[in-house]
Amino acid sequence: MMMNNSVTEFILAGLTQDSGKQKAIFGVFLILYLVTLLGNFLIVVTIKTCRTLGSPMYLFLFYLSFADACFSTTTAPRLIMDALSQKKTISFKECMTQVFAVHFFGCTEVFVLILMAFDRYVAICKPLRYTAIMSRQICVVLVILAWVGACIHSSAQIFLILRLPFCGPNVIDHYFCDLQPLLKLACMDTYVINVLVVSNSGALCMMSFVILLMSYVVILYSLRNHSAEGRQKALSTCTSHLIVVVIFFGPCIFIYTRPPTTFSIDKMVALFYTIGTPLLNPLIYTLRNAEVKNAMKKLWCSKV
Repeated sequence: MMMNNSVTEFILAGLTQDSGKQKAIFGVFLILYLVTLLGNFLIVVTIKTCRTLGSPMYLFLFYLSFADACFSTTTAPRLIMDALSQKKTISFKECMTQVFAVHFFGCTEVFVLILMAFDRYVAICKPLRYTAIMSRQICVVLVILAWVGACIHSSAQIFLILRLPFCGPNVIDHYFCDLQPLLKLACMDTYVINVLVVSNSGALCMMSFVILLMSYVVILYSLRNHSAEGRQKALSTCTSHLIVVVIFFGPCIFIYTRPPTTFSIDKMVALFYTIGTPLLNPLIYTLRNAEVKNAMKKLWCSKV
């Protein structure tokens, strides 16, 4: 399956070559990464230990936070370490592993966000059948399907990349291994491969985004029949989800749904969805959710 490659390692260009800026990058992103891990860890532990957070919505939030922590870990540690390294090399196998991991955990987030939207749709539009439709067993099966779907998506990406020959330039103009920068280094015409990448990652992003937006339009439309208090509670939850959806899918659509070209702004956009989104998700879900905040206060105050 894999073509003959004379390239055994790649060099990551990183965010900047300026040594002063690299030290700042090390400090800033180390703090952001630690805060990301702490925030998602707090949500995971709180949901796991608090019986009041046993509904399907919090089961999905548990897996979203877990995926967020893993997704951030696929890129942030190397970005932080490379900021202090003179030569930012990554072996071919490590590079392929990173491509797989980034798309696996990123795709898992996409599917879990869809599950969360489906949960809100059933809760608001079909409240009498909610417990039957969203039983614990069904929710677990849905989460498993999300992981399997993410694995299939990532395997397809790796299959495409491993068919490319790398025999010349090995400097990746990015801070992590990703599809578009790697396509630029291949020693062949990558038009067909790029079309397949766009039809895989790009279509996944666009279709998921459209499905999520449509589901929230339906939810918001159905809220007109609810009481003012019920409307306010549902709107609070849905608003949190919509904020996450927009900040995650906006950058992804920009990166993965266009022709084979790279822009100087790509690194900044990638930072937003690989570093920013996993950092912001815990803040959005805790600051806008009274149940999670109260559960955290009870759990962590009792521990202290």
